[in-house]
Amino acid sequence: MRVTVIPYCIKKSVIINKSDAEELGLLEGERVRICKGKSFCTAEVQTSYGIVEKGVLALSKEYAEQINVGEGDEVEVVPVPKPESSAYIRKKLEGERLNKEEIRAIIRDTVSNILGDVELTAFVLANFVNGMDFDEIEWMTKAMIETGERITFERGIVVDKHSIGGVPGNKTALLVVPIIASTGLLIPKTASRAITSATGTADTFEVLADVNLTVDEIKEITERVGGVIACSESAGISPADEKLIRVQYNLQISPIPHFITSLLSKKVAEGAKHVVIDIPVGEGSKVESIEVGRKLANEFVELGRRLGLNVSSIITNAKQPVGRAIGPALEAKEALMNLEKGYGSESLIEKSLGLAGILLEMAGKTTNGYEYAKEIFKSGKALEKMREIISAQGGDGNIKSEDIPVGDKTFTLTAKKEGAVLSVNNKAMVKIARTAGAPKDKGAGVYLHKKRGEVVKEGDPIITIYAEKEWKLDNAIDIAMQESPIQITGMILERYPSYRYIGGE
Repeated sequence: MRVTVIPYCIKKSVIINKSDAEELGLLEGERVRICKGKSFCTAEVQTSYGIVEKGVLALSKEYAEQINVGEGDEVEVVPVPKPESSAYIRKKLEGERLNKEEIRAIIRDTVSNILGDVELTAFVLANFVNGMDFDEIEWMTKAMIETGERITFERGIVVDKHSIGGVPGNKTALLVVPIIASTGLLIPKTASRAITSATGTADTFEVLADVNLTVDEIKEITERVGGVIACSESAGISPADEKLIRVQYNLQISPIPHFITSLLSKKVAEGAKHVVIDIPVGEGSKVESIEVGRKLANEFVELGRRLGLNVSSIITNAKQPVGRAIGPALEAKEALMNLEKGYGSESLIEKSLGLAGILLEMAGKTTNGYEYAKEIFKSGKALEKMREIISAQGGDGNIKSEDIPVGDKTFTLTAKKEGAVLSVNNKAMVKIARTAGAPKDKGAGVYLHKKRGEVVKEGDPIITIYAEKEWKLDNAIDIAMQESPIQITGMILERYPSYRYIGGE
């Protein structure tokens, strides 16, 4: 069947008249291949009587550009049978093990847009509920690498670090990357945007510079200045992972096998040889127990070995946020301020220097990585390198932390009693920041004035919520009042027996 193209409609779908669908034997949600010469794309079908006339196809701009057609052009529409990979997903849902070719088919069809959101959702849920064995994880990782872009560097030792996430304020990449790049090592840091957190590394660095770089730009900038901080989706690195991440974002879940494959597929594609994996462990994080953290750490090391990567897994403290800022602009501001001063948020600096130091040791730069990293940080070399990276990625290399705007709608929660901070609720902090608008609203987030163990007087500020819109601030305040993000107590917790002894004979 040949139809006329109108280059608009819902992304990833085409809309055709119900009469045309009946002639082709198509039902809503089934797939068609739209061909123009040797170019083609595959899309899900939506049907309508009123949106398009008989003999007319409504095609998204993305698909129209992919096959180089415009309004009024003629295309051929061919029904596509349900792919075999959908049967493999059903098999996984039923708790069965997949073989190498079945996993490759799922990843290949994901990248080719043959599998739709329904199938991808089922695949994510199947792995979340039933898990994957180690061979399945290896096969999935290799399939992700094979179906995406890869970077080959002509010179230098390539290293990288990545966090599995789960702890708010974890902006360590903004310190680690310039420290490492200052030593002559190459660190092409790519990262995804936030899935369940208040901000991801890509969201945060986007406050300072463009993160939507191509693989050629990542390679050129890294070889020129030593490092980049880029969004992996725009670079086409591990594209199957980016499609799965979108599904995970909507479901607000992150299956363990998926973030293992996600992290290491990108590191291999970037050409890294030495990789540090940060595994935050603590209540309210993705990994709550040290036992699970150790198991995961070993899995990263073993998968790295199978992929030819030298991997060190580092279990880190996730009992409270890293640093004090949570949200894209607030975190960019805090990281840059620490680089400017050479001191600041102790947890952020200690963790960043520790991770950078381990990378330096792995690459053979030193035997005392922490002190080497600390020297670079204190000397101002890391700040100078950060400005180079910002400038190379199209940002203002002279920007100061005080220049970074944050949300102008604010509310400060104060202490109702004197005592000390007993705990910080990570999940509540993230929920407040996201309700305030983060990560979409760059200026939204939370600033933590008091952390665990710090003394608090009645009326002292505990947290300040930042938002760009008044109604989002109001909603975030409601969450803060409900969730009790900070628990304050005195040194005396309880008394036994609970009655008061008066005295007497």
